[in-house]
Amino acid sequence: MSSNVKRLPLLPLRGLSIFPYMVLHFDVGREKSIKALEEAMINDQLIFLVTQTDANTDLPEEDDFYRVGTISKVKQLLKLPGDTIRVLVEGISRAEIQSIVSDDPFFLADVVEYSNDIDEEDPEIQALKRSVTDAFEEYVKLNPKIPPEILVTISTVEDADRLADIIASNMTIKIEEKQNILAKFDVRDRLESLYAVIVKELDILELERKINNRVRKQIDKTQKEYYLREQLKAIQKELGDKDGFEEEIEEYKDKMSKMELPEEVVNKVEKEIDRLSKMSPGSPESGVIRTYLDWIFDLPWNNETEDNLDIKNARKVLDEDHYGMKKVKERVLEYLAIRRLSNNMKGPILCLVGPPGVGKTSIAKSIARAMGRKFVRMSLGGVRDEAEIRGHRRTYIGAIPGRIIYYMKQAGTKNPLFLLDEIDKMSSDFRGDPASALLEVLDAEQNKDFRDHYLELPFDLSKVMFITTANTTETIPAPLLDRMEIIQLSGYTEEEKLNIASKYLLPKQIKEHSLKPENISMSEAAIRDVINKYTRESGVRNLERELAKIIRKAATEIVEKNKKTVRITPANLKKFLGIPRYRYDVANLKNEVGVVTGLAWTPVGGDTLFIEVTTMPGTGKLELTGHLGDVMKESAKAGLSYIRSRTDKLGIDKDFSKNLDIHVHVPEGAIPKDGPSAGITMATALVSALTNIPARKDVAMTGEITLRGRVLAIGGLKEKALAANRAGIKKVIIPRENEKDLEEIPANVKKALEFILVDNMDEVLDQALYRGEENDN
Repeated sequence: MSSNVKRLPLLPLRGLSIFPYMVLHFDVGREKSIKALEEAMINDQLIFLVTQTDANTDLPEEDDFYRVGTISKVKQLLKLPGDTIRVLVEGISRAEIQSIVSDDPFFLADVVEYSNDIDEEDPEIQALKRSVTDAFEEYVKLNPKIPPEILVTISTVEDADRLADIIASNMTIKIEEKQNILAKFDVRDRLESLYAVIVKELDILELERKINNRVRKQIDKTQKEYYLREQLKAIQKELGDKDGFEEEIEEYKDKMSKMELPEEVVNKVEKEIDRLSKMSPGSPESGVIRTYLDWIFDLPWNNETEDNLDIKNARKVLDEDHYGMKKVKERVLEYLAIRRLSNNMKGPILCLVGPPGVGKTSIAKSIARAMGRKFVRMSLGGVRDEAEIRGHRRTYIGAIPGRIIYYMKQAGTKNPLFLLDEIDKMSSDFRGDPASALLEVLDAEQNKDFRDHYLELPFDLSKVMFITTANTTETIPAPLLDRMEIIQLSGYTEEEKLNIASKYLLPKQIKEHSLKPENISMSEAAIRDVINKYTRESGVRNLERELAKIIRKAATEIVEKNKKTVRITPANLKKFLGIPRYRYDVANLKNEVGVVTGLAWTPVGGDTLFIEVTTMPGTGKLELTGHLGDVMKESAKAGLSYIRSRTDKLGIDKDFSKNLDIHVHVPEGAIPKDGPSAGITMATALVSALTNIPARKDVAMTGEITLRGRVLAIGGLKEKALAANRAGIKKVIIPRENEKDLEEIPANVKKALEFILVDNMDEVLDQALYRGEENDN
């Protein structure tokens, strides 16, 4: 290999490379490059062309182009508009930069030109030439970008050096790979590198060919299926097929394309449509698939109503529909405020717990109206089959989705207000436990992917606002209860019932009976009498029934006697409702020995409980009657043991447990009674009977007792206080530990009742027993 140093103008190429024996034309616009061309035209038309390492470099420096390039001869120059010159050059020989002599006004470089003296008859050279030629022929066949005529050209070339350069210049490979081949001055090295590149490209082209063939086959298959389907349609039309089966399938496909369904749902629907298309229209299975697809397309996968987040409007709507209920209203307004700040908040799961008739269901409707959401209600009372919640699997004949999915379809949106009514009245049997099925529905972390057994697809329930109602939490399983936020709704006071009746119930009943407000005039005193003498409840359901009864009788009078207005007063109320059912002036008419008024909590609100004790000569036997539960029986025994341990202080004969039989009775014996809060009531009644000291008629009490006489805290104080107020009680004895619960009691009830806080039985007896200070009998 011999070398020769030449000083030539240098022109950097952007995105191009040139090999010896290669003819190339390109446009030149850079000032330095134009001056380099002018210099070349002055001196033998020779120029050194070298490729830039980065084509995006506009003003290259010495380090911005490769060291090996091609000495070329400028064959032609053509000036173009915009100071651009089109150049036609021919590569002569490869050379390597020895040094850059100057870079202004153009690059001037000393380059070393190498020439090869090779033995063309060398077997290794011959073998390399043949391998490269054969591989290139295969490459040309697979690559449509290279004209086949090039094979004619290389078939006439005997020179190995020239063969390698011609083939390399015609390869569609990266600039870096071409530059790597150009930099091989030794022919053997160049041929080996070129062969390796061609073999690699052949592998890539073969893979491309397989992919193209596979895609083409798929396209051909689709076109074939389309053609056959069109033929089938034509045949069905000629045969008079009126089923429109194909149209139905196309309709399903059209629905799917228009709906934005999750990927898993799309895959399932496509599979079912494909199955349907291969079936006979009259087969039973096709009917099952149709029903399944109809359910999927009817569900609100993406339909969503916009929440009305106006806090003032929500407060106005809630106050318009319901009186009181401060806790519920505050919780709803809190939710709306957070939603206004962030749209990512999941729907809360509220559980409204309270007696019947206090408005749990109606407040849920008002919340939906305030928020602008659709409202759906599902009653869980008596539900005992898990399939009611999750649906049946499609393997069963007549399978349908569960009621959760059914009501979501009814709602038509993915964010309705969903009321689960009477959640405490579910039961379970051999068909499953619906309460366990609700665990996923009422879990904000899990219900994003709720899976109904029928659909077998994930459905998003995370944006649903679930509200549940219950009379008591005692029958709700603990895991289910843990998923809900409990809001207690207590019974109404007399004042609250008066406001509800005059503002809501009476106008509603007048309207429902097609009367006008001026047709009915009902005094406040008359409404109070209806509340106190004709209803005895925590809620207002019976109150509404009584008012409806009055309106019906009033409507009869208006029609029969042609009256314009009917007035209802306490004086004529008996004419409309009959004899009063209840008396709410005082619980007991006089102070009595052994009769004490207790307070009890029930699922339908608070109630008064009268405990009677009588003694008689005997052998110390204790008799308990009145359908008492184990807890109340134990309370009676604990109270008796306390009394026996303190006979001296209480002034009771020590031997009473040997000489007297004691009978404890709670009236209304047909009604089961149990609970831990009757301890001090029983103990007081026992002391009153054994000491013959009357118990006060206007005092009621609640609290549990220990053997040492301590009074323990109880629950349900608000409901019990309301019951005492309804019964005309003046004083209520409660455990001191319940002092914190007094905040929940309405102000008018606290004003009407005197609450006496006690720590032990001595304080209870001081307040509850009448010792002759006043004559109330």
